[in-house]
Amino acid sequence: MAEISFDDFLQVDIRVGQITRAEPYPEARKPAIKLWVDLGPELGEKKSSAQITKHYTPEDLPGKKVIAVVNFPPRQIGKFMSEILVLGVPDADDEVVLLTPDKDVPIGGRMY
Repeated sequence: MAEISFDDFLQVDIRVGQITRAEPYPEARKPAIKLWVDLGPELGEKKSSAQITKHYTPEDLPGKKVIAVVNFPPRQIGKFMSEILVLGVPDADDEVVLLTPDKDVPIGGRMY
């Protein structure tokens, strides 16, 4: 992977948000869940499609805080417009585990 400068890194806007709503997305090519994430008063609520069905159900997710990239261009995922990228890391079976703060932090906070 190519090295980037710290200035390049600062261009990626990564924020904490709270999932307000989650729905199954059976129309997606790979199993996914539609998410609505509140990113605070500055950014409001944004949508994302996430392939997280191995560890999460739509009922588990409302109220959960997540970390997301908020300044990528929107991306059409089937009939759903994904506006942010919710971040995760692979477990031992290469399934997505969401990144989340380990303390209670206000939504909308930018990572630094």
